[in-house]
Amino acid sequence: MILQNEFEVAAPVDRVWAYFLDVPNLAPCLPGASLVGDDGNGTYEGRVVAALGPVKLNFTGTAAILSADETAHRMVLHAAGSEARGRGEAAMTITATLAPVGRGTKVVVDQDLTISGAAAQFGRGMIADVTSVLMTSFAECVQYNIDNSAGGGTATAVRAAAPASGFAIGVRAAVMALRRVFARFFLPYDRNR
Repeated sequence: MILQNEFEVAAPVDRVWAYFLDVPNLAPCLPGASLVGDDGNGTYEGRVVAALGPVKLNFTGTAAILSADETAHRMVLHAAGSEARGRGEAAMTITATLAPVGRGTKVVVDQDLTISGAAAQFGRGMIADVTSVLMTSFAECVQYNIDNSAGGGTATAVRAAAPASGFAIGVRAAVMALRRVFARFFLPYDRNR
Protein backbone atom coordinates (compact mmCIF):
# COMPACT_ATOMS: atom_id res chain seq x y z
CA MET A 1 0.00 0.00 0.00
CA ILE A 2 1.17 3.51 -0.79
CA LEU A 3 0.89 6.14 1.95
CA GLN A 4 1.84 9.81 1.75
CA ASN A 5 2.38 12.31 4.54
CA GLU A 6 3.90 15.75 4.65
CA PHE A 7 5.01 18.18 7.29
CA GLU A 8 7.07 21.33 7.66
CA VAL A 9 10.20 21.97 9.69
CA ALA A 10 11.11 25.53 10.64
CA ALA A 11 14.73 25.28 9.51
CA PRO A 12 16.60 25.74 6.20
CA VAL A 13 16.45 22.81 3.79
CA ASP A 14 20.21 22.13 3.97
CA ARG A 15 20.08 21.78 7.75
CA VAL A 16 17.07 19.43 7.63
CA TRP A 17 18.77 17.43 4.84
CA ALA A 18 21.90 16.95 6.95
CA TYR A 19 19.75 15.76 9.85
CA PHE A 20 17.89 13.25 7.65
CA LEU A 21 21.13 11.74 6.36
CA ASP A 22 22.35 11.01 9.89
CA VAL A 23 20.41 7.78 10.51
CA PRO A 24 21.67 7.24 14.10
CA ASN A 25 20.25 10.67 15.04
CA LEU A 26 17.10 10.27 12.95
CA ALA A 27 16.07 6.82 14.21
CA PRO A 28 15.15 7.91 17.77
CA CYS A 29 12.57 10.27 16.26
CA LEU A 30 10.62 7.32 14.86
CA PRO A 31 8.13 6.34 17.60
CA GLY A 32 9.02 2.95 19.03
CA ALA A 33 12.23 2.61 16.97
CA SER A 34 15.77 2.07 18.14
CA LEU A 35 19.04 1.20 16.44
CA VAL A 36 20.86 -1.84 17.74
CA GLY A 37 23.67 -2.17 15.21
CA ASP A 38 25.58 -0.54 12.36
CA ASP A 39 27.61 -2.55 9.84
CA GLY A 40 29.71 0.50 8.94
CA ASN A 41 28.58 0.38 5.31
CA GLY A 42 25.27 2.18 5.66
CA THR A 43 23.07 -0.72 6.80
CA TYR A 44 21.59 -0.44 10.26
CA GLU A 45 19.98 -3.08 12.44
CA GLY A 46 16.99 -1.87 14.37
CA ARG A 47 13.96 -2.68 16.41
CA VAL A 48 10.44 -1.22 16.31
CA VAL A 49 7.99 -1.85 19.13
CA ALA A 50 4.37 -0.74 18.86
CA ALA A 51 1.26 -1.59 20.83
CA LEU A 52 -1.92 -1.18 18.81
CA GLY A 53 -4.89 -2.09 20.94
CA PRO A 54 -4.48 -5.67 22.17
CA VAL A 55 -1.73 -6.37 19.63
CA LYS A 56 1.86 -5.66 20.66
CA LEU A 57 4.30 -5.89 17.77
CA ASN A 58 8.06 -6.19 18.15
CA PHE A 59 9.82 -6.06 14.76
CA THR A 60 13.54 -6.52 14.21
CA GLY A 61 15.23 -5.91 10.88
CA THR A 62 17.50 -3.72 8.83
CA ALA A 63 17.35 -0.30 7.19
CA ALA A 64 19.60 1.29 4.60
CA ILE A 65 19.64 4.47 2.55
CA LEU A 66 19.37 3.30 -1.07
CA SER A 67 19.97 6.71 -2.62
CA ALA A 68 20.49 10.31 -1.56
CA ASP A 69 20.30 13.06 -4.18
CA GLU A 70 21.67 16.18 -2.51
CA THR A 71 20.74 18.46 -5.41
CA ALA A 72 17.07 17.38 -5.38
CA HIS A 73 17.07 16.82 -1.58
CA ARG A 74 15.51 13.41 -2.17
CA MET A 75 16.43 10.26 -0.29
CA VAL A 76 15.18 6.68 -0.55
CA LEU A 77 15.44 4.38 2.44
CA HIS A 78 14.45 0.71 2.57
CA ALA A 79 13.55 -1.08 5.79
CA ALA A 80 12.43 -4.66 6.30
CA GLY A 81 11.90 -6.85 9.30
CA SER A 82 9.97 -9.63 10.92
CA GLU A 83 7.93 -9.79 14.10
CA ALA A 84 9.86 -11.42 16.95
CA ARG A 85 7.23 -14.11 17.60
CA GLY A 86 6.82 -14.94 13.91
CA ARG A 87 3.48 -13.14 13.67
CA GLY A 88 4.25 -11.22 10.50
CA GLU A 89 6.66 -9.33 8.33
CA ALA A 90 6.92 -5.77 7.08
CA ALA A 91 8.89 -4.07 4.34
CA MET A 92 8.82 -0.41 3.46
CA THR A 93 10.50 1.82 0.93
CA ILE A 94 10.41 5.41 2.10
CA THR A 95 11.05 8.32 -0.24
CA ALA A 96 11.54 11.67 1.49
CA THR A 97 11.66 14.81 -0.61
CA LEU A 98 12.62 18.11 0.99
CA ALA A 99 11.87 21.50 -0.51
CA PRO A 100 12.31 25.05 0.76
CA VAL A 101 9.08 26.77 1.76
CA GLY A 102 9.37 30.29 3.12
CA ARG A 103 12.15 30.16 5.71
CA GLY A 104 11.53 26.50 6.44
CA THR A 105 11.41 23.12 4.76
CA LYS A 106 8.50 21.08 3.49
CA VAL A 107 9.05 17.32 3.81
CA VAL A 108 6.95 14.95 1.68
CA VAL A 109 7.21 11.31 2.72
CA ASP A 110 5.96 8.56 0.39
CA GLN A 111 5.85 5.08 1.91
CA ASP A 112 5.42 1.89 -0.09
CA LEU A 113 4.43 -0.53 2.67
CA THR A 114 3.96 -4.28 2.52
CA ILE A 115 2.78 -5.86 5.74
CA SER A 116 1.59 -9.32 6.69
CA GLY A 117 0.48 -11.04 9.86
CA ALA A 118 -1.08 -9.44 12.94
CA ALA A 119 -0.56 -5.81 11.86
CA ALA A 120 -2.28 -6.41 8.50
CA GLN A 121 -5.61 -7.09 10.24
CA PHE A 122 -6.09 -3.38 10.92
CA GLY A 123 -6.77 -2.54 7.26
CA ARG A 124 -5.58 0.29 5.05
CA GLY A 125 -7.64 3.08 6.66
CA MET A 126 -6.44 2.41 10.19
CA ILE A 127 -2.83 1.87 9.05
CA ALA A 128 -2.95 5.21 7.16
CA ASP A 129 -4.35 6.99 10.25
CA VAL A 130 -1.77 5.41 12.57
CA THR A 131 1.01 6.36 10.12
CA SER A 132 -0.23 9.95 10.10
CA VAL A 133 -0.20 10.06 13.91
CA LEU A 134 3.33 8.62 14.01
CA MET A 135 4.51 11.13 11.36
CA THR A 136 3.23 14.00 13.51
CA SER A 137 5.26 12.71 16.45
CA PHE A 138 8.27 12.22 14.16
CA ALA A 139 8.00 15.80 12.83
CA GLU A 140 7.78 17.25 16.36
CA CYS A 141 10.89 15.32 17.41
CA VAL A 142 12.87 16.39 14.32
CA GLN A 143 11.91 20.03 14.90
CA TYR A 144 12.88 19.88 18.58
CA ASN A 145 16.23 18.25 17.88
CA ILE A 146 17.13 20.63 15.05
CA ASP A 147 16.17 23.61 17.21
CA ASN A 148 18.33 22.34 20.06
CA SER A 149 21.36 21.07 18.14
CA ALA A 150 24.56 23.03 18.52
CA GLY A 151 25.19 25.16 15.51
CA GLY A 152 24.48 23.21 12.39
CA GLY A 153 23.98 19.89 10.71
CA THR A 154 23.82 17.08 13.18
CA ALA A 155 24.16 16.49 16.88
CA THR A 156 23.37 13.74 19.30
CA ALA A 157 19.60 13.47 19.49
CA VAL A 158 18.35 15.76 22.19
CA ARG A 159 14.99 14.08 22.46
CA ALA A 160 13.51 10.81 21.23
CA ALA A 161 9.95 10.50 20.03
CA ALA A 162 7.27 9.42 22.45
CA PRO A 163 6.87 5.63 22.58
CA ALA A 164 4.39 4.10 20.14
CA SER A 165 1.66 3.68 22.75
CA GLY A 166 -1.44 1.81 21.62
CA PHE A 167 -4.00 3.83 23.53
CA ALA A 168 -2.75 7.28 22.47
CA ILE A 169 -2.26 6.23 18.84
CA GLY A 170 -5.64 4.48 18.77
CA VAL A 171 -7.50 7.50 20.12
CA ARG A 172 -5.85 9.93 17.69
CA ALA A 173 -6.37 7.57 14.72
CA ALA A 174 -10.02 7.02 15.70
CA VAL A 175 -10.59 10.79 15.83
CA MET A 176 -9.11 11.10 12.32
CA ALA A 177 -11.40 8.32 11.05
CA LEU A 178 -14.46 9.96 12.62
CA ARG A 179 -13.58 13.28 10.99
CA ARG A 180 -13.42 11.55 7.60
CA VAL A 181 -16.82 9.90 8.15
CA PHE A 182 -18.36 13.19 9.30
CA ALA A 183 -16.95 15.01 6.27
CA ARG A 184 -18.18 12.30 3.91
CA PHE A 185 -21.78 12.47 5.18
CA PHE A 186 -22.26 16.08 6.24
CA LEU A 187 -19.99 18.33 4.20
CA PRO A 188 -20.35 19.23 0.52
CA TYR A 189 -18.63 16.84 -1.88
CA ASP A 190 -15.05 17.85 -2.67
CA ARG A 191 -13.33 15.81 -5.36
CA ASN A 192 -9.89 16.71 -3.91
CA ARG A 193 -10.62 15.36 -0.42
